[in-house]
Parts: sequence; C-alpha cells; structure tokens
Amino acid sequence: MTDKPMAIVGVRFSKLSKIYNFDASDFDDIKLHELVVVETSRGKQIGEIVKIEHTDENTGESLKKVERIATAGELVSKETWNMRKDEVIAYSAKRAAELRLKDIRILNAEFNYDGTYMVLNYSSQTEEKVDLKSLKYDIQKAFSINNVEIKQLGPRDVAKVIGGMGACGVPCRCCSAYLTEFSSISIKMAKEQGISLTPSEITGMCGRLRCCLEYENDYYVECRKTLPKKKKKVMTPQGEGKVIELFPLRNAVLVDIPEVGRREFTRDQITYDETVQPQPQPQRENAPDKRRQS
Repeated sequence: MTDKPMAIVGVRFSKLSKIYNFDASDFDDIKLHELVVVETSRGKQIGEIVKIEHTDENTGESLKKVERIATAGELVSKETWNMRKDEVIAYSAKRAAELRLKDIRILNAEFNYDGTYMVLNYSSQTEEKVDLKSLKYDIQKAFSINNVEIKQLGPRDVAKVIGGMGACGVPCRCCSAYLTEFSSISIKMAKEQGISLTPSEITGMCGRLRCCLEYENDYYVECRKTLPKKKKKVMTPQGEGKVIELFPLRNAVLVDIPEVGRREFTRDQITYDETVQPQPQPQRENAPDKRRQS
C-alpha cells in the first residue's frame, strides 16, 4: 500500500499578493478557488487557493497546514472589517496630524478576518526615523485591535497601492493590474533594448526604473548574442565597414562603409571574426618581488 501523495496548495490573500504554499494533505477534495483559513505571521487569515500540486516526493519544505475551509461566519467577519478600512485610514491620518508626525501619508489598512491583527501602510518623503508608538497605541484603543503593525512602503509599493495611469499611458499601472512582486531593474536592461536613457523614457510614476524594462529583456539578450558588437569590423556585400547600431528584433545591424555610407544588413549578409582576442595585460618593469619581502 502506497502512502497518500502530499497535497501542496498555493494560497493568495489578496488579488496581487504573493502566493504562499501550505500543506492540504488532510483534505480529500480540496478545490481551486476555495477560501481557507491558515496560520500566518500575522495571525489567522483567509486566503484563496490558486494552485494545487500533488507530489509523492519529499520537498524538504516545512509547510504549515491548512486549518479548515472558511465558514460563512468567518467570511462575513472578514468583510465587516474590510468595510471599516476607510474609517481606520481617516482616523489614522487625523491622529498622525494631531501628533505632528510630519511627512506621513496613510495609504491602506489590511486586516485578518477576525480583526485581531491589522497592518497600516504609510509612505514618507523623509528618511528620518519617525516614532509611531503613540499612533499605534491610539489605533489599538480606538478600534479594539490587539496587534497593530505600522509599515512604511517603498516607492514601487506606494504606486501599486495608489494605482492610476501608467507613465506609458496604460489606464492601470502594471503593478496595480497584475504584478505580484517586483524584480530588480537596471539601466543595463534599457541599454540592451536600445531604449533612450532620458529619465522620462525609463522612469515610472513611482520615480523608479519602469518594471516593463524586464519584460522583453531576456529576448533582447538572446538576440544580441547572434550579432556583432558595436564598432566591430564586418564584411558586407558592399565592402568592409564598422557596426554602428544593432537591431536585435529583426536580426540586423547598421554598418558604416567608407565611400558608401550607412547601410543595414541582416545577420546572414555579413561575416566577421567571431573570436575574442584576449587583451594583453600591461607588465610593470622592475616590479618588486613581494615573495622576497618580509
């Protein structure tokens, strides 16, 4: 008799939250999109099952178990607390002003289903540390919430919470529409894709490099591997010239040919030495032998 396969479910706590894995092996007929109660670092929460995986292998991952399918009463409690979100945000903003907490902007409030834990998100233009103990105590007292966490969000997360039109003109920003986590974006990605480095061209509404610079970057990198680099000398049907621009998506290059001018050629129309010559290392004359020094 074989052991029962382990059921690993991916649970999401909001539309754009990360997916967290839990052990649902105690349930025989658990289904996608069911709402379940699980224990988290923020107390018990209700989340939606968005993926199910059955495996006979030991993943080596220590997973918390799904406690139960959420009851109607628990779902009502969750919705009741969500309906108080605007009230909590308004109170927190007013109290922060009364406490003279400068440059504090209250953005959002998140509750677990029974209201025993709340996370209050805020942004600040200053890097100075702000004492939020009084604000935290007042919120706990006003709304009878046992545990209140006040969390500062970075620029990308602030843009995600606020939403609105993207820098490219799309009605809803990518981060607010479907991104569940942020990747590391670099200037090199813009260079690989031949995008202008003008700030308005590569900067999102959050003031950081646009998340979309990552979307096609891997494809551009792969395409560039088949093309010569800029300033490389190549042989074309119209003579030898120097590469001055690359067009990765159409697998072509722009070549400057003496007495001919600039002409575009596809990769199969050019030839060049693809070997990379190692750069000679400069040698220092009469360099002291450190091994002899003591």
